[in-house]
Amino acid sequence: MATTSKRAEPDACSLLDADHRNVKKMFKEYETLTQSKAASAARKKRELAMQICMELSVHAQIEEEIFYPALREVLKKDADLLDEAEVEHGTAKDLIAEIQAAQDVDGKFDAKVIVLGEYIDHHVKEERNEIFVKARAARGLDLVGMREELAARKEELLAQEMAAA
Repeated sequence: MATTSKRAEPDACSLLDADHRNVKKMFKEYETLTQSKAASAARKKRELAMQICMELSVHAQIEEEIFYPALREVLKKDADLLDEAEVEHGTAKDLIAEIQAAQDVDGKFDAKVIVLGEYIDHHVKEERNEIFVKARAARGLDLVGMREELAARKEELLAQEMAAA
């Protein structure tokens, strides 16, 4: 008789959380670069900040197009959580636009990237501790199937971003 593992199959939440962990590493790397006085640090910081902005923009878009609407269908009484998450996305997008438009990599630029990281940390905690928990407990929500849809859309958006760069 075969034993079955209790480990959950990767789902939409695990894909989104992998994005969270990836961007967290990039923010930590950025903070390390802010300590450097090397001439090349400004160029590296700009490149890393642009990578962070792209990753977050794509992540927010797949959540807004696929994840949040599906959750709204099954988590009607928790619409306020999703409303807050979407407002947080809007504020993050405003900061992303400021970072992308910045001419100089100076103290203000660093502050914007660091504040964006702090803001994203807050957003991630709410998703992990509230939204993902409710999503995984919801009936009638195929999070494993949704993972594939999110991954395909993410790949498509990243390819568009790369082509535009």
